Amino acid sequence: MPASPTLLKIRDATPGDIPSIIALERAAASAAHWTESQYQALFSPSMSGVQNLILLAEAASSKPHLANQPSLLGFLVARRISPEWELENIVVAPASQRTRIGRQLLKALLDKARQTNSESVFLEVRDSNTAARAFYEKSGFRQVGHRKSYYQGPVEDALLYRFDLR
Repeated sequence: MPASPTLLKIRDATPGDIPSIIALERAAASAAHWTESQYQALFSPSMSGVQNLILLAEAASSKPHLANQPSLLGFLVARRISPEWELENIVVAPASQRTRIGRQLLKALLDKARQTNSESVFLEVRDSNTAARAFYEKSGFRQVGHRKSYYQGPVEDALLYRFDLR
């Protein structure tokens, strides 16, 4: 099991983080792969009442000469359509998996959902992604539905999960 980073910071992303987000996403085979314009759109104001949340998990080096060079260890993308949040993507760098980074990103989303008096957080996941399914179930999500042939490339069913906040 990889060592957990000692200095971890969860922060809101900025448009300047998009290249790092894309690089990390491309390194994760099971992540949803989006275009640069899709990421840019997340930072545009929404006229439809949708609120986007893009969180980054960074670790700064414990070596003083590298302290100002944080490294991106993970990110999370979610959107709020009141009264719910949808987790759209969560990615942890392959070398940093199983170090609680995903759990900390998910906790930050759940905290934000509670702050906005939301009712629940939901997500969909590939049926074959057993690691993600186990992570969500261990985090308190429960399976509430199934979408046949939802994903393309390859065609696969989606399982729907929900975390009730009330």
